[in-house]
Amino acid sequence: MFNAEKLWKERAVRTIKELSRYLRYILNGHLVVVFLFLLGTAAYYYQEWLKTLTPDFPAVFLMAAIIAIFLTYSPIYTFLLEADGIFLLPLENKLSRYFKRSIIASFIVQAYLLIIVLAVFMPMYVQVNKSQFQTFFYFLMMLVIVKSWNLAVRWHIQYYVEKNVHFIDSCIRYCINAVFLFLLFSNANNLFLVLIFAVMGILYVYFRSQTKIKGLKWEYLIDLEERRMTSFYRIANLFTDVPKLKDRVKRRKWLDWMVNRVEFQHSKTFTHLYVRTFFRAGDYFGLFIRLTLIGAVGLYLISFGFGQIVIVLLFLYLTGFQLLPLWNHHQKILWVNLYPVKDEFKVKSFHRLLLMILLIQSVVFSLILLLKGEWAEALAALAAGISFTYYFVFIYSKKRLQN
Repeated sequence: MFNAEKLWKERAVRTIKELSRYLRYILNGHLVVVFLFLLGTAAYYYQEWLKTLTPDFPAVFLMAAIIAIFLTYSPIYTFLLEADGIFLLPLENKLSRYFKRSIIASFIVQAYLLIIVLAVFMPMYVQVNKSQFQTFFYFLMMLVIVKSWNLAVRWHIQYYVEKNVHFIDSCIRYCINAVFLFLLFSNANNLFLVLIFAVMGILYVYFRSQTKIKGLKWEYLIDLEERRMTSFYRIANLFTDVPKLKDRVKRRKWLDWMVNRVEFQHSKTFTHLYVRTFFRAGDYFGLFIRLTLIGAVGLYLISFGFGQIVIVLLFLYLTGFQLLPLWNHHQKILWVNLYPVKDEFKVKSFHRLLLMILLIQSVVFSLILLLKGEWAEALAALAAGISFTYYFVFIYSKKRLQN
């Protein structure tokens, strides 16, 4: 007899063991030491920055805008496998307990993340609003309730195949979350919060009624799960070989003009390969864009003198470190090893691309500081970025890739 709860438990345990196996390789490296150092440095400058805040600082607006992102992003970990679209499809009506457990597990993980995010912002909130830390528990309770609503709505939205429905849903939920948080942190009248809760309830009831006759979108759910695991495998691939790592290719025609700038020469064979891989394969280009935007926004919103250089170096390191798997992206393809090109050209091509990416990011961060009128900090950030890029590309990455 089919037991949905037993199946979920087996899948969850297997996934946890899989993650733990690769986390041992990741956490045994010096990456932990680097992050602890950066975390300590960031915490110190964060405390120093808090001392400069005045009551007119838009802490409430900033908290609402950022925490709303964590509320809106509500993935549901289903632990589905590729074959489930065939073998579990006939049992769809018996999987309600399976997916309920998935939603509960996702809620627990994301609630823990909310605790961390709120704990980071609370010192700023207390400093600006002259409030008490006891409000943390009240805020956390509200965030947990809203997160449960986001997960419930997100689950029903996954019954739709139209991409525009998913996009519109994310936009609407983000706006609702942001407004709710703004009212919550502003100590607005509870009547306004009740009205927001009413809107949330209406939306949930609407989508639940609309998806009653719809079937699960197995391909979509399986694809989401594979993408999450692929992202983890790509990081783990820096420390050990990951046989399960799958490649994804996405054509970005609007970037062809950059690819076409590479000269057709024998010595630049791997340059063509790596440039095209960076723009089209995996999520290398998207990762670069996201980290650059997050770092730029952080530099623009937060000012604490030369401590901003720490942010610049942190994001340069994160970008460079997560682009290192690009070196081994084609290691399992036989034809690449048959190229009649010397290995030194391959090394130079990779280092040249990595150097260019990190230099562009350094310039972007420096321009952000220039826009704020902080000339000295901008020049210092540019100098530190260039120096760090040279060290990372020609010293750190060489040692890393040889291991």
